[in-house]
Amino acid sequence: MLATYYHNRMSIREELEKRILIIDGAMGTMIQRYTLTEADFRGERFAGHACDVKGNNDLLNITRPDIIKAIHTEYLQAGADIIETNTFSTQRISMADYQMEELSYELSYEGARIAKEATAEFMAKHPDRKCFVAGAIGPTNRTLSLSPDVNDPGFRAISYDELFEAYYEQIRGLVDGGSDVLLIETIFDTLNAKVAIAAIKQYEEVVGRKLEIMISGTITDASGRTLSGQTAEAFLNSVAHANPLSIGFNCALGAKEMRPHIEELAAKAACYVSAYPNAGLPNEFGAYDELPHETAHLVDDFITSGFVNIVGGCCGTTPDHIGCIAKKAAQASPRKIPVLEPYLRLSGLEPVTITPESIFVNIGERTNITGSPKFSKLILGGDYEAALAVALQQVEGGAQIIDVNMDEGMIDSEAAMTKFLNLIASEPDIAKLPIMVDSSKWTVIEAGLKCLQGKGIVNSISLKEGEDVFRSNARKIMRYGAAVVVMAFDEQGQADNYQRRIEICKRSYDILVHEIGFPPQDIIFDPNILTVATGLEEHNNYAVDFIEATRWIKQNLPHAKVSGGVSNISFSFRGNNVVREAMHSAFLYHAIHAGLDMGIVNAGMLEVYQEIEPELLEKVEDVLLNRREDATERLVEFAETVKNKGKVVVKDEAWRQGTVEERLSHSLVKGIVEFLDDDVEEARQKYDRPLQVIEGPLMDGMNIVGDLFGAGKMFLPQVVKSARVMKKAVAYLLPFIEEEKRSNPDAGQSSSAGKILMATVKGDVHDIGKNIVGVVLACNNFEIVDMGVMVPAQEIIKKAKEINADIIGLSGLITPSLDEMVHFAKEMEREGFNIPLIVGGATTSRIHAAVKIAPNYSGPAIHVLDASRSVTVCSTLMNGELRDSYISQIKAEYDKAREAHLNKRSDKRFKTLEEARENKFRIDLTQVAQAPTFTGTKVLEDYPLEELLSYIDWTPFFHTWELKGSYPRIFDDKNVGDEARKLFNDAQTLLKRIVDKKLLKAKAVFGFWPAHTIGDDIELDVASSSLRVTPELKNGKADKVRIHTLRQQAEKVDGQPYYALADFIAPKESGVEDYFGGFALTAGIGCDELVAEYEKNHDDYNSIMVKALADRLAEAFAEKLHELVRKDYWGYAKDEHFSNDELIKEQYIGIRPAPGYPACPEHTEKGTLFALLEAEEKIGLRITESYAMYPTAAVSGFYFSHPESKYFGLGKITKEQIDDYALRKDLTIEEVERWLAPNLAY
Repeated sequence: MLATYYHNRMSIREELEKRILIIDGAMGTMIQRYTLTEADFRGERFAGHACDVKGNNDLLNITRPDIIKAIHTEYLQAGADIIETNTFSTQRISMADYQMEELSYELSYEGARIAKEATAEFMAKHPDRKCFVAGAIGPTNRTLSLSPDVNDPGFRAISYDELFEAYYEQIRGLVDGGSDVLLIETIFDTLNAKVAIAAIKQYEEVVGRKLEIMISGTITDASGRTLSGQTAEAFLNSVAHANPLSIGFNCALGAKEMRPHIEELAAKAACYVSAYPNAGLPNEFGAYDELPHETAHLVDDFITSGFVNIVGGCCGTTPDHIGCIAKKAAQASPRKIPVLEPYLRLSGLEPVTITPESIFVNIGERTNITGSPKFSKLILGGDYEAALAVALQQVEGGAQIIDVNMDEGMIDSEAAMTKFLNLIASEPDIAKLPIMVDSSKWTVIEAGLKCLQGKGIVNSISLKEGEDVFRSNARKIMRYGAAVVVMAFDEQGQADNYQRRIEICKRSYDILVHEIGFPPQDIIFDPNILTVATGLEEHNNYAVDFIEATRWIKQNLPHAKVSGGVSNISFSFRGNNVVREAMHSAFLYHAIHAGLDMGIVNAGMLEVYQEIEPELLEKVEDVLLNRREDATERLVEFAETVKNKGKVVVKDEAWRQGTVEERLSHSLVKGIVEFLDDDVEEARQKYDRPLQVIEGPLMDGMNIVGDLFGAGKMFLPQVVKSARVMKKAVAYLLPFIEEEKRSNPDAGQSSSAGKILMATVKGDVHDIGKNIVGVVLACNNFEIVDMGVMVPAQEIIKKAKEINADIIGLSGLITPSLDEMVHFAKEMEREGFNIPLIVGGATTSRIHAAVKIAPNYSGPAIHVLDASRSVTVCSTLMNGELRDSYISQIKAEYDKAREAHLNKRSDKRFKTLEEARENKFRIDLTQVAQAPTFTGTKVLEDYPLEELLSYIDWTPFFHTWELKGSYPRIFDDKNVGDEARKLFNDAQTLLKRIVDKKLLKAKAVFGFWPAHTIGDDIELDVASSSLRVTPELKNGKADKVRIHTLRQQAEKVDGQPYYALADFIAPKESGVEDYFGGFALTAGIGCDELVAEYEKNHDDYNSIMVKALADRLAEAFAEKLHELVRKDYWGYAKDEHFSNDELIKEQYIGIRPAPGYPACPEHTEKGTLFALLEAEEKIGLRITESYAMYPTAAVSGFYFSHPESKYFGLGKITKEQIDDYALRKDLTIEEVERWLAPNLAY
């Protein structure tokens, strides 16, 4: 067997050198021709199987091998050289749909055996033909890079390890059954493919030979990206570590649409290239119309252009198609594999290639829990949404790689790393960059690598634990497909001089490159940037040693890169940012010249090298370059003169003496806005027209910025700051330009090309892309009215009427914005608009516009990909001659796209509402709690604040002030301990004042009502007529008050129950007496007045402190009240004794979920809760029209007492449940869909 495999492996490469090989066509299309019945699929063996199996094509490997073999033979006779096994879905995840998980190995083995048998028999009859079997591995119906639940973008329906085991079992069967190569195909999520690659590499070790791998991805639409968002080159970079036989694309597109992506692979892949497209795009019924000669003609273009080594067909292709393609291929020469430079090629959703010509690569460091107090506070507080914003700021600040570190003793670092990276994957603006997984724990690194579909970087490994651990980890990193940072550490510790640095780096390089075959271009050395100017003589040469070691590495270790943590160099001057910024810039200037490729840099802590005050630069470089024995003393002395006095003391105001042009240039280079208005006004007075100020001195200044950037003397984040100065200057001049237009309309100003109203939709604050589009359109003479961010639909509509807009442009980056755009289209239709609506932004897409937006608006609704396309689209829409035909063309395209989308088989399965209810969670009725001590409501008026003090969770308080650590251990922290103690003492002083003088009041209202479940509703023994009617009360028409709950419907694999909150209350038919509770409380009464008092005295410190303490008191009150309920008022847990820590960790019996959270995401139920409690009348706590609570230091929710009650997420639900819920709540379906938009499964 081994000899046969080796021979076939060698001979397939030999054949590929000689000619283009033909891979077969569609299996499913051919099977359909046999019109098989359920009985055919079952055969004798599965006659009594528990569920229907028709459609499980892979099962035919066992029940109708004759048909599968016959189809293989037809393709061989048509000219196919590579036969794919009928095993696309034989792994256990897909087989679970048919309750046939245990057949995975057997089906895979049989699929390979049948194909092997067919090729062997065919070659025996045709000795001149060499044919091969490709073991087909499909993508499964799960994805590791995307969440199936819009409400929970960090959720994954499967884990890396589960997918690995499933692929491994399938691969074993395919190899054991006789496959010559393994084909990972139809890849819509690259991370899934990386798991398959890892499983193959593991099985290679078992069988003791290399297994040839073919890789074939799927570009899903004209965007040129996979379903999980990667471009073709990013996809190539992500899987290149497999050293595949071939890489290519199949499915989803026809040959015509696939061409540009195959062309790109042909130019950039260091292996053979394959292409097997569908027979065109599917028609409106999901069938393929392209005839054999038509497909062959289009594929012939690939062949004659020299793009391919392997061609064939996917969906809709038959032996006739393959025969036509084979004839074309027989007349052509195969593509020659290009010789590629050994560059470091990384990827997120987009590729990042680092070449010798690349500028310094800035690694964003603010998503590092050990280095950023703000990020640490957010992660420890569980605020991952805000933590994502920190990552996005890094991207916007110019980072080319994002470093993520979760090493913190108070959290589960593996879980935090997994959650954060999964959330990043849902944000395309962040996920486009490669990720650096940073940890000192290997388990955390591995958890991170299991989340990356792109090619990231591991930070770091070293020889610290010896060569065996080093080798083992390096091999794993190769298998995961990542680059690696190697620290200059060994068994003796950290390298702290030049000789040790180069010795350790050389030893590491030799092991990696020469022993285990690690690609040298994927190795990044960090030779330890250590602190200088410490006063210890042995530290004086640290910077010189690093710079010289960098130079030596670049000269002696071919293709390796060098990186480092730049801020370490200046730790001696903590608290003196003027000196630190100068040190960072000067160090980078010299290190980059020596060959430093990248570094972890806080862009806000950089001075422009050219702009460092000469005396400071001299003293800084004396220290860095170790030029004088007294360098440290001189810099320390000089530093004292500038400490805490800001930059202005170091730099005199000499630049203010220059001409206005020089001053503007200086402001642009430095990012200074302080004197901008005065200087721009002076320039406006000097020049004839305000436009000349922009075209003259401002543009000259920006050109200098460009030159400094190109010379490595400015860094990208500084350039972004310069652009902000430019923007402010233009904003100052704009009114004068407008005035000039009005007073002299003919002065070189043509009439507007059209009036465009732009806005970022309600709920979304991202406007960078929109602003760029606005600038580009304005340059093309469109009049732009920009309403900014977070703009409600009705305000946009009102403005559009007011200004008589020609076009409305909506922007959005976050997923909920998509729903807001759909809502806006409906509003435009309702208001009788017919002007064009254009939408854009990172999460928008052509398919979303076609399927969700366009059907709701009779006017044109058009998706615009980027700023460059916006001009063409808007110009065409404003052109009387072209407009109508363009709109008709778009509508036709969208209709076709919509049909194609509706014909796609959905991967998501849902139970009917009836099925979900049949499989609901059933509580143990013997554990229903006793009756509470009262029913109805009770008010705790002016609850003693002193009783809440022991329930305060102080850790989040310190995080509010960006001090990292947990209470009380934070006081021992060597960095922030003193500051934390001072802050805590100030808080105690203010808290004492608040408590003693009753400056804040805590009030609560809570209640219990006899209750039972009717279906998915909890009916309370309270007459609906007793509730005060308000616009916020939406309780349906039942005689008694009902709490309406929603039930999970997304199909679960292992027979778990489908939860609704109603399940935790005894059903009416059980006859068991049960109760339901609710509460609303605030500790914020008096807060506004207190804040105003401090702000009046300009005391921001105490103003912020009051808000922070009010929040802490409200949370403490919620904890205290729940304890009182459990132990006294309801009394079902009289004997519980929990410490404050245990309370914080929710170790008690019962739950207190709130409307708007995952178990009950529909906010209007809060209206019922507040009406039941009479919260506004009784304690002054009210809800806004969007159901936010005011005063803001407030908490509300439901009480469930049953010991089996638990928190859960609702997930997606179907139209059937929406209709049912609307009926129960007496709301329109449209209203319910609006409130539950993120949960809609349609």
